[in-house]
Amino acid sequence: MFTGIVTDMGKIEKLEQRGDLLARIGTAYDTAGIDIGASIACDGVCLTVIALGDHWFEVEISAETVSKTNLDTWAEGRRVNLERALRVGDELGGHIVSGHVDGVAEVTAVRDEGDSTRVTLRAPEGLARFIAPKGSVALNGTSLTVNEVDGAEFGINFIPHTKEVTTWGRVAVGDRVNLEIDTLARYVARLAESL
Repeated sequence: MFTGIVTDMGKIEKLEQRGDLLARIGTAYDTAGIDIGASIACDGVCLTVIALGDHWFEVEISAETVSKTNLDTWAEGRRVNLERALRVGDELGGHIVSGHVDGVAEVTAVRDEGDSTRVTLRAPEGLARFIAPKGSVALNGTSLTVNEVDGAEFGINFIPHTKEVTTWGRVAVGDRVNLEIDTLARYVARLAESL
């Protein structure tokens, strides 16, 4: 489990297609404190650490994961949002995030509003009904509050701090973004269907 509070921007140092996709990700984390088998959210995708070095870790990514996320757009040198798994006693500053991406949203508009940036995204049709104004979503692993919803499109406002400490400072129209809907929204919708 994660909170959607990004704690490092890693950098993809190596990608190698083997039976699965192998990625080496550079990090500012103290890798001496990471265990083999640990879960790290990489752009919102929960991945398992299989190897460690000084300021890097490696993960294997299955074809299934690549097909359901934006990881097919990863390239060496790309920056990615990272978050270590939640531990008992950690502050829950965002919302509960599983790291299981539901689909890929597309950025349709980006505009500055003061020092902040308003981003409009289009959710896949099957997921749009789970997104509500003032509700939570995780986008590329970042816990965010939805400003408004118009059909399958929804808006997010990024403050300067978020743009500085995550990859959201580089967002552009056409970007494909990993979307995880709020677990509570999923269960409320399921309950409503059964009534």
